[in-house]
Amino acid sequence: MKNLVKHYLFEAKWCHQNYVPTVDEYMAVALVTSACPILSTISFVGMGDIVTKESFEWLFSNPRSVRASSAVNRLMNDIMSHKFEQSRGHVASSVECYMKQYEATEEEAYNELRKQVSNAWKDINEDCLRPTVVPMPLLMRILNLTRDADVTYKYDDGYTFAEVLKDFIASLFINPVPI
Repeated sequence: MKNLVKHYLFEAKWCHQNYVPTVDEYMAVALVTSACPILSTISFVGMGDIVTKESFEWLFSNPRSVRASSAVNRLMNDIMSHKFEQSRGHVASSVECYMKQYEATEEEAYNELRKQVSNAWKDINEDCLRPTVVPMPLLMRILNLTRDADVTYKYDDGYTFAEVLKDFIASLFINPVPI
């Protein structure tokens, strides 16, 4: 939590200074403020004996699957929300950072960031296909967190505009698939 808040402070300073960081500088902060590391940690709590001290040590080492999950979450969020967020005076997103650093168009930035999302998914899939460090049920927590981001940001900013998710929620709770 301390780390998350510290990184939120970086974003707040950038916003108030109208500072647009480099893509690498932004991602170093954004992978933490995506909240995936803390949500992954919270998701391990209460899982019983399958979670060990070593599991948490692995999680706190910032493993590839958590970094990749954070990247999927952050980049998909940025692609879908940056126009609305910029209209209300938000910190620069990866889209603005990429456009400034590489003198790219918005569409070029989208294309590059989508490639990075695709590569992050490949990392997650590879880690799930060859789970050696922690048990698969723990990796599934990270995978499911990433799946949530994919649903939330696939077609629009479902976090900000929750009505986007209305049909998904209805299909899950109101009209579930019969078993």
